Order: sequence, then C-alpha cells, then structure tokens
Amino acid sequence: MIRLFLVSAAVILFLILAIPVMLIEWVIGKFNTNLKDISSLRIVQWAFRVVMRAAGTNMVIIGEDRIPKDTAVLYVGNHRSYFDVVMTYMRVPRLTGYIAKKEMLRWPLLRTWMKYLHCLFLDRDNVKEGLKVILTAVDKVKHGISICVFPEGTRNKTPDTFLPFHDGSFKIAEKGGVPVVPMSIVNSADIFEDHLPKIKKTTVVIEYCTPIYMNELDKDTKKHIGGYVSQIIQDTYFKNKKEYFG
Repeated sequence: MIRLFLVSAAVILFLILAIPVMLIEWVIGKFNTNLKDISSLRIVQWAFRVVMRAAGTNMVIIGEDRIPKDTAVLYVGNHRSYFDVVMTYMRVPRLTGYIAKKEMLRWPLLRTWMKYLHCLFLDRDNVKEGLKVILTAVDKVKHGISICVFPEGTRNKTPDTFLPFHDGSFKIAEKGGVPVVPMSIVNSADIFEDHLPKIKKTTVVIEYCTPIYMNELDKDTKKHIGGYVSQIIQDTYFKNKKEYFG
C-alpha cells in the first residue's frame, strides 16, 4: 500500500502547493498566452513524472520518433487505466488537450489545470454537446494544439479485449486536416486497476504506430475508420504483449 500512499501524496501535494503557481500562470496568460501554455504543459509533465516514479512504473516507449513534429495530431489509444493519461501526457512534444468525461469538472483544482492544458469535457449522454466538443477540438488542431482521445468511450475493464472505437472521434483529424497517431498501451491496468487498491511496480509498453493521413484513405476505410484504427492498435498490442510479457 506504500505506493498508493506515495502516489496519492504526490497528487494531493501538487494540487495544493501549486495553487500559487496556478495563479501565476493565470496572470501570465493575461499577457502572453503562448508562454502560459508552454509553462503549464511542462509543469504538469514534471508532476506526472513524479507520480509515475512514485508508482514504480517502468515505461517502454516504442515509435516516439514516428510522431510528426511539424503539425498537431490526433492521438488515439486503447484505454484500461487512469494512468494511461498520465503516461501518455508525459510524452507529448507539443501542446495537447485530452477529451475527458464531464465528471472531471467536479474536481476544482484539477479541472483548472485541465482547462489550462486545453482539455475538453464530454457529456457522453448528450449528442448535441458532444458535437460541440468535436467542433472545438477541430478548431484546436487547426491552431496547432494536438488532441488525445480514447475512442472506446470508457475504460475497458476486461483484459486483452477492445471495445468498439467510436467513429465520430476521427472527425477531428478529418476536418482538422491532421494525422491520426494510434497508441497501443499494454499492461497499464497492472499498475492499479487489476488489483485495487494496491499500486504495483510493473512494466507498461506504449507504442506509437505509423501516422494515418485521412486524405490518403479510400472511401470504405474512412467509413469504417474506427474499426480500421482499432485493428492497428490491437495488432500492435498483441505483438508487444507477446514480446515483453510472453
């Protein structure tokens, strides 16, 4: 249980002790939005590195050099753990907002940092509001801010399975004119979710697959883009699971 205590302490201390930093970031944003964006990104990335160090997680990163550096992208990944966000956000090379469930708005300090980081909040039961989130995300990528989404729509609680990918998420890449970067995340639930309430020292493999350019796909593939990207992630997942975990 000591790792759970360390991770919880790291999160709570950051949220409380960083309140003055949050206020400074707000002031900076009044005069220099870009500086606020970059400094907020680096501050939170540092905090997430501390959290993962406390969790004792060994991260194996593959294909990070495949991520385009000259454009925003739409990151798309499978999702089994709360730590998926922490681990992938640590690695982003540029401003990146995540699409999160609206319930995250309940947490005052956390939601402020998320807003600073261009995160968007989705009401999964409201189609009209969901469309507004997609349109906002399209505007973000057009202005150079990457977006990350887990298109299964929720954390998958069954090991080595994949929920259907919602096609609507990919409109962000299609309408925004940016590439899709599939992310395969293997073994992340072994950190916490598979043995609640303990946090376990373990290894997680994250592979960034070859970017997909929507304008290069044929009509049928675009029509079933969720299944197409899901299959790429699944193939990569089982390849890495076999190689690293037997």
